[in-house]
Amino acid sequence: MEDAQDMDAYTLAKAYFDVKEYDRAAHFLHGCNSKKAYFLYMYSRYLSGEKKKDDETVDSLGPLEKGQVKNEALRELRVELSKKHQARELDGFGLYLYGVVLRKLDLVKEAIDVFVEATHVLPLHWGAWLELCNLITDKEMLKFLSLPDTWMKEFFLAHIYTELQLIEEALQKYQNLIDVGFSKSSYIVSQIAVAYHNIRDIDKALSIFNELRKQDPYRIENMDTFSNLLYVRSMKSELSYLAHNLCEIDKYRVETCCVIGNYYSLRSQHEKAALYFQRALKLNPRYLGAWTLMGHEYMEMKNTSAAIQAYRHAIEVNKRDYRAWYGLGQTYEILKMPFYCLYYYRRAHQLRPNDSRMLVALGECYEKLNQLVEAKKCYWRAYAVGDVEKMALVKLAKLHEQLTESEQAAQCYIKYIQDIYSCGEIVEHLEESTAFRYLAQYYFKCKLWDEASTCAQKCCAFNDTREEGKALLRQILQLRNQGETPSTEMPAPFFLPASLSANNTPTRRVSPLNLSSVTP
Repeated sequence: MEDAQDMDAYTLAKAYFDVKEYDRAAHFLHGCNSKKAYFLYMYSRYLSGEKKKDDETVDSLGPLEKGQVKNEALRELRVELSKKHQARELDGFGLYLYGVVLRKLDLVKEAIDVFVEATHVLPLHWGAWLELCNLITDKEMLKFLSLPDTWMKEFFLAHIYTELQLIEEALQKYQNLIDVGFSKSSYIVSQIAVAYHNIRDIDKALSIFNELRKQDPYRIENMDTFSNLLYVRSMKSELSYLAHNLCEIDKYRVETCCVIGNYYSLRSQHEKAALYFQRALKLNPRYLGAWTLMGHEYMEMKNTSAAIQAYRHAIEVNKRDYRAWYGLGQTYEILKMPFYCLYYYRRAHQLRPNDSRMLVALGECYEKLNQLVEAKKCYWRAYAVGDVEKMALVKLAKLHEQLTESEQAAQCYIKYIQDIYSCGEIVEHLEESTAFRYLAQYYFKCKLWDEASTCAQKCCAFNDTREEGKALLRQILQLRNQGETPSTEMPAPFFLPASLSANNTPTRRVSPLNLSSVTP
């Protein structure tokens, strides 16, 4: 009955709302009694406040002032919605709006309770689930939530597991959803691709995105993530094609701007790239990816203060974005502020405990702060979780060198060489010559002429160690001619694999050497 009475006012207000005349819409809904009209009335007032805040933000003089601009309508809305909530007069949409207002006022605990209530009242409203997802910081918080027992809960759990980097659990949930009838859902396929992107299984993620593009060629959602993968692989032509294709579909979408920004970044046109990320943020100031990518571009342009500001905005949008924490660490590293670095790298590591890049960065920080025991633990852990950049062992070896722990340093260099030779890829490793030079000198001191000679010959293949290698070979030859006998006391693990003396690659991995002395 109330809906019928308010229909004329509601229809008129909805027309104003659709053309973003929020104050006008709210004016014509004032005094309406139906729940639908009341929600539109309150939501119009909320969006009016947000629009005014955004306008003031654009007009503000500098980045420091932007954080001080508030939505003036929030406190009034909270008071009115609180009264309705206590009287149990809010429907699912009203509860959703009340939760958003509480979140904006940084009342996180109250907001979580209201969003949980909203999911019970209206379980099919995905917006409430997403807002709840943004407030959950770890798996422990999930255990204390009383969520409705509905199929939407499975979508929510899969999404939150992806956000919390619990990728195995997320993939299992998505597989379960596919098995029960959602096999043709492009949303699920794209989320699986995002999950593989998060664990840096780039080939798998690329193949899923390519398949998704064939099934749904006009899809724009998640294409910015696809462009990140193409960027990492330096696939210029594919990224160019994607950017042109999305421009034809809709050039005023946030994802399209991010894809174009990535394209210009790959071409090292960083000013243009930053411009497109700024465009994306004008379209949606809460778009996380654009803030982080813009921070990266400012870093490339050596504009550290702007980079810090961009990363901080990304963290405001989503505190779980490890890229923003890591970016802040890198920025403060450039500014030679190691204690700040340590804080931000630690936060990034907490979010990505098995990412070797965070651990190596933490190790470097500890090294600068002369906390060498902590640095050793970080480098060893980085190697143990699967060192992406193949640098952890070299850094650990150099640390042992510093501490005159020659045996451990030699072990690390041997393991490093075994690893790069056994991976089967012909990649130029900058530290290979350093490792062979150290091992040549180490074996020479130990009077192991054959091993020293092998390493010295390897040194001759690199420009920076060629002369040292030749000098060492001459010394070894001289000592052999003088009848100096080689030592036989060294334990077996220190011998270089025989296969390295020739120019072939070992066919299998050698079992790990004993590095227990530096295990955390």
